[in-house]
Amino acid sequence: MTLTEILLVLTGIIYTDAKIVHIDIHASGCTDSDGQDMYGLDGEELAHADWKAEKYVTTLPAFADPIAYAEGTYEQAVATQQVCKANLATFIQAYKHPAVAEVPPMSSIYPRDEVKMGLQNSLICFIGGFYPPRLNVTWTRNSKMVTQGVSTSQLRVNVNDGTYSQFSTLQFTPQKGDVYTCTMDHRALERPMTREFDVEVSEVSESSLTLPAVFCVVGLIVEMLGMATGLFFFIKAK
Repeated sequence: MTLTEILLVLTGIIYTDAKIVHIDIHASGCTDSDGQDMYGLDGEELAHADWKAEKYVTTLPAFADPIAYAEGTYEQAVATQQVCKANLATFIQAYKHPAVAEVPPMSSIYPRDEVKMGLQNSLICFIGGFYPPRLNVTWTRNSKMVTQGVSTSQLRVNVNDGTYSQFSTLQFTPQKGDVYTCTMDHRALERPMTREFDVEVSEVSESSLTLPAVFCVVGLIVEMLGMATGLFFFIKAK
């Protein structure tokens, strides 16, 4: 992939109210195979074009009082994609595939809820800070490829540096001995990066977190009993 295979147009508006600074952004981009159109505010995504559902989707929850986008917003995004791909073809010919900047991703894996054996949960693989915005994510359970129950979020552009972030989620039911991995492949990596989640180790580590609390409570009780005993003898001596 070269720089000319990716065309990203960022339009940002910085506006202030008293001493509060806000950054409003519209990002529209395309590659030779896919594209993105989204609106954001202060680094958070407000809405994006869902090409499969053929509509503009608001990503903020209802209690956040999200902005309602006018009819035709999705159709405008589709038209912008067509212009983007036409410009992309022109850039490929004009700039003769110059090298593109590459930033490797950072990643982490964690469960959505506290791990309890036999109860359905979600494993979340977060991949952030990568460029260009093309990434392949795969999951395994006990070294076997898993495709069912896997979902991937839209690409999220990081306003501050222009890199991208993405979530991959796996629905799973924890069983003792299971080991899950999330592997991401990106052109800026020398080799695919893998993050591992061990169900049994996770359960032990979570239960062990309660031991210091138990010792703390016991120590506090012993200390209070000691203070009460000392106070009793002090009063008796008086």
